[in-house]
Amino acid sequence: MVASHDKARVGVDIGGTFTDVALELGGALFSTKVLTDYTAPERAIIKGIGIVAEKAGIGLKDIGVIIHGTTLATNALIERRGAKTAFITTEGFRDTIEMRTENRFEQYDLNIKLPPPLIERCDRFTLGERIDAQGGILLAPTEAQIASIVDRIEQGGYESVAIGFIHAYVNGAHERTMRDAIEKRLPNVSVSISSEVSPQIREFERFNTVCANAYVRPIMKSYLDRLLGKVREAGADCPLFIIHSGGGIVSIESASAFPVRLVESGPAGGAIFAAHIAARYDLNSVLSFDMGGTTAKICLIDDLTPKTANTFEVARTYRFKKGSGMPISIPVVEMVEIGAGGGSIASVDVMRQIRVGPHSAASEPGPACYQRGGTQPTVTDADLLLGRLDPANFAGGTIPLSTDNAASALVSEVGGAINLSAEETAYGVAEVVDENMSNAARVHAVESGKDIGDYTMITFGGAGPLHAARLCEKSGIRKFIVPPGAGVGSAIGFLRAPFGYESVRSASMRFSEFDPAALNEIVDQLSEEAVHFARQGSGDAEPLVEIKAFMRYVGQGWEIPVMIAPRRFSAEDCATFTDAFTKAYTQFFGRPIDGLDIEIVSWAVKASSPMPPVERLRLVTSRDTVTPAKTRRIFDAALHRFVEAAIVERATLKVGECVTGPTIIVEPETSTLVTSSFDAMVQPDGCLFVVAKDPNANR
Repeated sequence: MVASHDKARVGVDIGGTFTDVALELGGALFSTKVLTDYTAPERAIIKGIGIVAEKAGIGLKDIGVIIHGTTLATNALIERRGAKTAFITTEGFRDTIEMRTENRFEQYDLNIKLPPPLIERCDRFTLGERIDAQGGILLAPTEAQIASIVDRIEQGGYESVAIGFIHAYVNGAHERTMRDAIEKRLPNVSVSISSEVSPQIREFERFNTVCANAYVRPIMKSYLDRLLGKVREAGADCPLFIIHSGGGIVSIESASAFPVRLVESGPAGGAIFAAHIAARYDLNSVLSFDMGGTTAKICLIDDLTPKTANTFEVARTYRFKKGSGMPISIPVVEMVEIGAGGGSIASVDVMRQIRVGPHSAASEPGPACYQRGGTQPTVTDADLLLGRLDPANFAGGTIPLSTDNAASALVSEVGGAINLSAEETAYGVAEVVDENMSNAARVHAVESGKDIGDYTMITFGGAGPLHAARLCEKSGIRKFIVPPGAGVGSAIGFLRAPFGYESVRSASMRFSEFDPAALNEIVDQLSEEAVHFARQGSGDAEPLVEIKAFMRYVGQGWEIPVMIAPRRFSAEDCATFTDAFTKAYTQFFGRPIDGLDIEIVSWAVKASSPMPPVERLRLVTSRDTVTPAKTRRIFDAALHRFVEAAIVERATLKVGECVTGPTIIVEPETSTLVTSSFDAMVQPDGCLFVVAKDPNANR
């Protein structure tokens, strides 16, 4: 029996293809990848936890905590597999979620198709009520109207209800009244109200967010309850926590109440993992690159902090173009996510060009080379034919790969249509997916006013280290890091995350009418809510509080975030706020605008448990070259030909040793391709620091 203070910590990340599990015990890390079980995701989790516990030599009773992130909510929104949901809104606003903002995300497409609303019109009901922008009641609903709507909810057999009224972010009284009436008559119906889920301005985004929360809430609650039950049955009597899209950890009860906050939970863990590595080596400009089986995620991390936002889009339908998805207004780690993973399917379009993604072969049936019934060619099939994967040692040898199946799929579905051989097709598929990711990274950096060449890439995920070198060659990045356990990076990131929560609320105030008492009241309310969530699993430690105000010039349509030091505000703070906004606005847009009043639109208060200090290390750059005995024929895209590459087991490398490209460094959950342009050096913590041979390369 392991002593209580030595209990293991487990991180579990469910992806579209693999379920990653990482167990940490006494400084040692044990990990595994198992295929995701779409029928019952909890089965793969229990299987994976059992594997890592056996590797660690412990029983499940010796696990102290399990931290979980999942794409289940995201998949339910993308695939429209949620509960039968009704939406109740203010009379006259029934079609808001269908009208959207009337912006065209593709201006010149005459046949543009807007994404369908999550809730059909026949399932949307209206109530005669109205609250003004200051929270005053203009029209109160009658009991008869409320009772009539409850009757229709009952007759419709709805499992879940979303309620979103105009200006409810200021005063949610009518939403609460409607909810109470439904819960009194229909206690088994799940009800979500916008004033609790997302109390922010802009009704289209707010209504979509509460609808999404209601849509996935029953299935997420059912899943989390099943998971907790299976964990207990397996013998693990430990707390189960969930990581949310903002990168903090919350209780399973909070996750069940606000499942929309789990939409980007897995990718958030990856960004935390990269930020932890950046802090260890004091790297202030880092690009996080996470490539799994279904998607690739790219995040900028400046000054050791992942970039965050209060809105993002789910299920983009038009070539992953901004504006073509479903807007969700919740705090989130901001990143670019594209359909470019190992399982992404390759095809030929009407212009006879190779396309990759966004559709994925996932785990069922998987890529053609998996020999599980898949027939469509994927990035993994291409990597196999290019020699980047060992058919006998993929996923630690648990999944034997077939080069014949991969070649057949690539030629029959892609190469045959454009007169290419299997290897030529594989090269084309790999180049297309690498260019897609490189372009996404460049655009993301440019949109943030950054030069991507100034960044160090930190890569992880099952396919990330395999594609990182080529991505760097295309993007002008001269160095990247592959941490230990990179194949299950997001799961490890869960173990580095704090208990935390970010409360957001719109509360408009112009600086010409600066009211410190009102500001203190709103910040106190948000702080109380955020600290409550942060303390659910952090014990007696006092949470760290960060305050962010979203400001703009009066008359502008959008606001920018401005960090504010936590304190009691006074009249003198008006000048302080003005200076802070002016500096932030100048950083974003080059210069301030004179003579305009400034207003605060929204507030965000983030509370998080204090984390232990990160051990600081210095990068080792010595080049004590290793000469491996084993080689394999691989395709080096920079040289446009096949070469003999060294094969090195990562576990055999020692600190300070250098491996010169072309080399493949193999480990159970992933492989790192070091192309001819790079050398890899082993760091004191086991990280691979991969740097361009020519200091002016890739510029």
